[in-house]
Amino acid sequence: MASPLFAGVAVAGAAMVGRYAVNAYRAMMLRTPKTRVPRQFAGGFESEMSRKEALRVLNVREGSSKEQVRDSHRRLMLLNHPDNGGSTFIASKVNEAKDMLLGTKRSGRAI
Repeated sequence: MASPLFAGVAVAGAAMVGRYAVNAYRAMMLRTPKTRVPRQFAGGFESEMSRKEALRVLNVREGSSKEQVRDSHRRLMLLNHPDNGGSTFIASKVNEAKDMLLGTKRSGRAI
């Protein structure tokens, strides 16, 4: 008579522990990780792009070759091109950063 009682208590205890574990896992997955953004990266874009901002946008270092700048530009444009659902604003900033670093200037919009 005692064996079925102990078995029932063991199953109930296992169910409670399992339920707690599942709820804890769900709560952990819902929490967004707190990313630590350095103060110099906080905020939006500057009104007029500086060389430092252009380096940050393209994620290249000072002194990078033209080939590295072009590769970074190409990679970012493939991800953010407006024809593929990307933002026109971000695409224009990526293009502006490339132009700033390569020393090329684009004339107005082509119609």
